[in-house]
Amino acid sequence: MPWLEAVRLALKTIRAQKLKSFFSLIGVLIGVTFLIAVVSIVTGMNNYMEDKFANALIGLNTFQLRQRPNFTSGNVTDDMWREWSRRPRISYDDAAYIKAHVKTPVVYANFCSDRATVNYNGKAAKDIELVGTEPTYFDIKNYKLTAGRPFAAQEMQLGLPVLVIGSEVAEKLLKGVDPIGKEVTMYGLPYRVIGVVERQGTLFGLSLDKFVIMPFTAPARRWICPINILDHLIIQASGPGTMTIAMGEVEASMRTRRHLKPGQENNFFLQTSEAALEGWEKISKILITALPLLVSISLIVGGIVIMNIMLMSVSERTREIGIRKALGARRRDVLAQFVVESATLSTVGAAMGIALGIALAFVVRAVTPLPAAVAPWSIVLGVVVGVLVGMVAGIYPANRAAKLDPIVALRAE
Repeated sequence: MPWLEAVRLALKTIRAQKLKSFFSLIGVLIGVTFLIAVVSIVTGMNNYMEDKFANALIGLNTFQLRQRPNFTSGNVTDDMWREWSRRPRISYDDAAYIKAHVKTPVVYANFCSDRATVNYNGKAAKDIELVGTEPTYFDIKNYKLTAGRPFAAQEMQLGLPVLVIGSEVAEKLLKGVDPIGKEVTMYGLPYRVIGVVERQGTLFGLSLDKFVIMPFTAPARRWICPINILDHLIIQASGPGTMTIAMGEVEASMRTRRHLKPGQENNFFLQTSEAALEGWEKISKILITALPLLVSISLIVGGIVIMNIMLMSVSERTREIGIRKALGARRRDVLAQFVVESATLSTVGAAMGIALGIALAFVVRAVTPLPAAVAPWSIVLGVVVGVLVGMVAGIYPANRAAKLDPIVALRAE
């Protein structure tokens, strides 16, 4: 029997016995659904973490010179925390020294931040991130402005009280009015709004637009940038290779400045986006490692169910098998028929699982902050898994059918 005919008969059987067919393929359906959904969510998370999370927190081809790590993975002991806390803070002088001694072309931005309340005309925006930095920060973060302009180098040098605000702050305090030129207050000090950054969206459901940016020399620096102290120095290179070279130069310059001897550990830290991703990468590896085990359990159950259904089918169609053999069907023809039917049944379940898995992944993306991105290879894998499970599950029933004696089979009722 041509295999296409076997496929047609299998589909006809599925249509004729819908309930039995559904229960026979439900194990494969669940397994493939879980495979597609989990792979889609993990793939989406990988893309999200690399493209948005790391770049939003650190920046593309960017690293930070810090007193201690901002992101940690694994167990950090109390002794380690105490050692980090005893390190010298990054100072204005450290930043100036780095800028003078690093030869690789890079872009720098001093950086300090804290939470503040911004007030305007009786309204208050609370828990706003107040950033004190340099004009280069806007280029490093790739911020585009929907209104106004970033502050200039001269305004930073003079320590003028000017602000560039995030879109959420603008909507809360200055909705319906032109924000440019309006005066807001922080810590009781007046600041003039000169720009509004375009909407950045959310990160795991948290707004990226609740911020205001001022020159780090502006009057409010006493609350976020104590005299001669920075949270960190941001350094951006033109590419990954240049960034590696720049990191080496920054490390060497800081060790020289702090008189560290060969063999002594650094008393500063260079933070990259890779460190921010370490924790997620561990979780991702666990999910991908555990995925085959979880899927295989469901597929084994599904395969056993399909095998039992096919054994029942062999018993119900014993006389049909005897007639085919009496008319000249060879053993391999009968074997192929039942294996193809089993594989078709399993593949239909896999196809339904793929559709359900994709739908589930996009439902998760729509109703939760978790992203999802369907990996084409997972769809191909789902189809292959469906075919293989069906073929393996159908071998024993098919072999049993192929071994039937035609005379005995014809006598069957």
